[in-house]
Amino acid sequence: MINLQLDPGSGVATYLQLVHQVKHALRLGVLMPGDQLPTIKEVVADLAINPNTVAKAYRELEREGLVVGRPGLGTFVQRSLGGGSTADHTRLRRDLARWLRDCREAGLDPDDMEALFTSMLSDSLREETA
Repeated sequence: MINLQLDPGSGVATYLQLVHQVKHALRLGVLMPGDQLPTIKEVVADLAINPNTVAKAYRELEREGLVVGRPGLGTFVQRSLGGGSTADHTRLRRDLARWLRDCREAGLDPDDMEALFTSMLSDSLREETA
């Protein structure tokens, strides 16, 4: 099960933070089709937020076809977003950890690393469409 968290200083709406975390978990294979999301009541108790906020996030995920609500039972993952196999993810995480160590050794801070990664990702996507 996913453990949802909030970053009050992010500037991102609370319901969108929940949506993004569920999507992130789907991409990484933390959540798989058939898995149950925490109930609205559980999320409200854990995060001290309005139940309507959680319901809005779950409705957005349902509208996107990622989850399905089952009255009286809860909300369940309907489809995944992840690409690649678990083995691929493991290998890529190991490679990325090495890259992050290299960045730190080169004196880059997290903002530098993010800028470098974002730049390379953008370049890569442009090359794919060219």
